[in-house]
Amino acid sequence: MTRDEFAAQTGVSRETLDAFDQWRSLLVETNAHTNLVGRGTLDSFWERHALDSYQLMPLVPETVTRIADLGAGAGFPGVALALGLRERGQAARVVMIDSVGKKAAFLRKVIDALGLDADARSVRVETLDPAEGFDLVTARAFAPLNKLLGYAEPLLKNGASGLFFKGRQYRDELTEARKSWTFDHHVIPSQTSDGVILRINEVERVR
Repeated sequence: MTRDEFAAQTGVSRETLDAFDQWRSLLVETNAHTNLVGRGTLDSFWERHALDSYQLMPLVPETVTRIADLGAGAGFPGVALALGLRERGQAARVVMIDSVGKKAAFLRKVIDALGLDADARSVRVETLDPAEGFDLVTARAFAPLNKLLGYAEPLLKNGASGLFFKGRQYRDELTEARKSWTFDHHVIPSQTSDGVILRINEVERVR
């Protein structure tokens, strides 16, 4: 997929497209000396990273004001969501969490360069305070669902919904997670892979 094909599929403005390109350039530059993503995936940035992340935008309610992106890495999907929210004209802040200091530092560099309504924290996800008022939690390639729900439960029980990227083995993860949790879920096929996005609500630990 090319830059122009990404633009055609998403309908983003020239300004947003240029911001994605600036993010891609910073990623290539930084990844040369700091391992943020597999180098082989950079050639397919527009589909594998940009579109894969941006496909969440139609699933983000227009009432959302605060998003927690767990294990944010190089900003997928956190940075893409911040760009999408700005494109939409939605006043919402994206808080990107990654315990690896170098990744959080890269995210701060991107946030500053693109002027995003976002922040990056080099902390463990368990330290997030539900009282901050998160109404959406996202995660991509962060942890198996059973473990991910453990991290996200305080936020999900405080009114947030979850949008979690999962691979083709998502049914196995759902089965395993059901041993420890009850939850409502909806399966949304991915536009870019044979994986899915799981929308998760009403999480309770099995007693």
